[in-house]
Amino acid sequence: MKVRIEHDSLGEIQVPADRYWGAVTQRSYQNFEIGSEKMPRDVICAIALVKKAAATANQALGVLDQERSELIQQVCNEILAGDLDEHFPLIVWQTGSGTQSNMNVNEVVANRGNELVGKQLLHPNDHVNKSQSSNDVFPTAMHLAALVKIHSQLFPVLDHIMDTLSMMEEKYRHVVKNGRTHLQDATPVTFGQEVSGWLSSIKQSKRMIDLSLQPLYEVALGGTAVGTGLNTPEGYAEKVAQVLAEITDLPIVTSSNKFHSLASKDELVFTHGALAALASDMMKIANDVRWLASGPRSGIGEITLPTNEPGSSIMPGKVNPTQCEALTMVVAQVMANDSLMSLANSQGNFELNVYMPVMIYNFIQSVQLLSDAIASFDHKCLVGIEVNEGRMKELVDQSLMLVTKLNTHIGYEKAAEIAKKAFKEDTTLKEACLALGYLEAEEFDRLVDPSTMV
Repeated sequence: MKVRIEHDSLGEIQVPADRYWGAVTQRSYQNFEIGSEKMPRDVICAIALVKKAAATANQALGVLDQERSELIQQVCNEILAGDLDEHFPLIVWQTGSGTQSNMNVNEVVANRGNELVGKQLLHPNDHVNKSQSSNDVFPTAMHLAALVKIHSQLFPVLDHIMDTLSMMEEKYRHVVKNGRTHLQDATPVTFGQEVSGWLSSIKQSKRMIDLSLQPLYEVALGGTAVGTGLNTPEGYAEKVAQVLAEITDLPIVTSSNKFHSLASKDELVFTHGALAALASDMMKIANDVRWLASGPRSGIGEITLPTNEPGSSIMPGKVNPTQCEALTMVVAQVMANDSLMSLANSQGNFELNVYMPVMIYNFIQSVQLLSDAIASFDHKCLVGIEVNEGRMKELVDQSLMLVTKLNTHIGYEKAAEIAKKAFKEDTTLKEACLALGYLEAEEFDRLVDPSTMV
């Protein structure tokens, strides 16, 4: 492998000749051979957005010349386009401030920029990192990565599954089935009403996630090393936030207290909590679907799921609720990530939290997994569900809880007596009621009509 010599404050080091990273990146690459979890591309792109905004703000405030500013922005655009992905090799398990990933971007921007102009015009620290510290760059990038990921990936998926459920609700609004509470028979509902509960859960989850994003629009940039804003020109924090808002089309503002922004990551914990709430709702929906599809002959069997693949290596013809299972495993991972978020945020010491790489890695993973799993569940399960109306009617007709309709006519205790007698003697409610002499047959049929109970 061909190498070149790069240097930093510790001295010289060999770097692969075909890579734009420099000495700091190379030292991190060699010193942290831990696991295989690379810094997410979402974070690298977010850091590139920070560099682009900082170069623009620095030029506007007169501390960076136009040529260097435009060159930095040009390379940042290449990063955002995915043209330089192979030049970001660092893993998550590095310094807790994310300094080495910040420097990775600084070095790539400087070396690629210098290559473009054919001279040593950019320095990674003096120009690309001007008016910045890793300690305010990385927290800002965390917020940006989270916001972009949720807006661009998760919300469209939620909108689509809500459309699917809305169509199901309308299609089955008159199909009567048993309601169930405590895993026991309850009074009737329509399948459309049952689906409407799923739909409302996702709507509410999306609304709560959206509300939780508000604190993320405040960014740490401008606080530099410890929150004081050392080495920034006057007005920089406000200006760079304004530029970020313009290039991201998000309502970015500078945070009111940079000391908090560096030391605490509670905004991300808050938003991840909303993601965990969505995950718990998806667990409930996935479990409902696989319960309702259980069988097909020895379970509830009210719905049939699409046959996507063989369900067993030994039992021919078996079909399993695999999309439900994949989704519930994702939910388990997101819930585990939520515990990590709270624990990591609690470990901030003095002026800086140093658990930031693992926090944003888990956050991005949660959004990615939820987006992918919900989309898959939607496209490969929900849209292909077939309702077994005959089975639904059969179970409704057998239900003892239809007797609830008689409460207001003969009283709770007599209605309970009918249900107990029918269950004990394995007869119908009507037969038990007539035997007890509480109602005539015609009156019973008029009152105990499942379609009037939903």
